[in-house]
Amino acid sequence: MQLGKSLPEQPTLADLTEALAAAIDAVKARGKSDVGCKTMLDVQAPVLAALREGGDLLRRLPEVADSAAEATAPVRAIRGRASFLGDRSIGHVDPGARSSALMVRAVCAALAP
Repeated sequence: MQLGKSLPEQPTLADLTEALAAAIDAVKARGKSDVGCKTMLDVQAPVLAALREGGDLLRRLPEVADSAAEATAPVRAIRGRASFLGDRSIGHVDPGARSSALMVRAVCAALAP
């Protein structure tokens, strides 16, 4: 919700970047979580970093998001719904991270010429 509230009607790339940063801060505060806790933040933070770096974003962002989601597999979930699984969460990609990666991929596909 914070991302949507932060965007003007005709957003620029800079607007989108700042809106994602605001959304990440809101998720951190609401979930009392951070990067490394095996949540959607583990995808959103690297995507934000890639947005700030620039480059061929429509090609790069899906790769960054997918890679970040896969990197959650060996981690034990500390926050989020998967944290209820404890050690059983190890070896599985976090669902929030995967869904975040899918959203990044979908947005990039929709914006591609």
